[in-house]
Amino acid sequence: MSEITSINKQSRATSGAGKKQILQERRRKKERRQQLITFAIIGIFVVVVAGFVAVPSIIAAATPVGAVIAINPSERPQTDGMSMGDPNAPVRVDVYEDFQCPACKSFTEDVETRLIEAYIKTGKIYYVFHHFPFLDDRVLTKESDQAANASLCANEQGRFWDYHDILFANWDGENEGGFADKRLIAFADNLGLDMDAFNACFAENRYKSQITADLDLGRQIGVTGTPGVFVNGNAVAPGYIPSYEQMQQAIEAALP
Repeated sequence: MSEITSINKQSRATSGAGKKQILQERRRKKERRQQLITFAIIGIFVVVVAGFVAVPSIIAAATPVGAVIAINPSERPQTDGMSMGDPNAPVRVDVYEDFQCPACKSFTEDVETRLIEAYIKTGKIYYVFHHFPFLDDRVLTKESDQAANASLCANEQGRFWDYHDILFANWDGENEGGFADKRLIAFADNLGLDMDAFNACFAENRYKSQITADLDLGRQIGVTGTPGVFVNGNAVAPGYIPSYEQMQQAIEAALP
């Protein structure tokens, strides 16, 4: 009897160990399935994100450059980078602009042109341009930032103001593709710039820190929209497009 009892105990022990192994194996299989499901979800997420990022680039690459409106370079007195006029003039005008801003286009083509004739050429004001690219802050395309970067790459070749003019001449709306990278490069080519130098500068986003510094400075002094215009540090018609008459009044009041 004792031998039979011993055999039964051994059989039960073996059976218990087998059940334990089966349960452990089932648990391991379940964990592997969960891991595979997790990896599959991560893989799908990566593919979706990659597609989300790649599709706009593919579309942009397939989009034709389109027509480029050429300009006749304007005569500007004593240009030096993003400034013009006599640095020792009694009045300084600082202008903060976004190249995608329709109000900036209007200000440039009307008020700025008249200021050049009446005050900059006569040595009464020193005029300084600042970048304030804010119109693409909440969109994936960064046409304002890229236009600013391209203008500074043109500035390396002494052509900031010509590039400034061709940008406004080709403006066709905010974040509508008018300042897509292809077109910004085409503008430089149209102006006859050294394209190897321009492309290298543009591709590395060489002036990102300078543009950011301009933007930060504008915010510090109260620019909330463009154009933000200051005469000897005082804002002119903040929140609106300063008219020529408003600029004239502010300049005349600042002249000695």
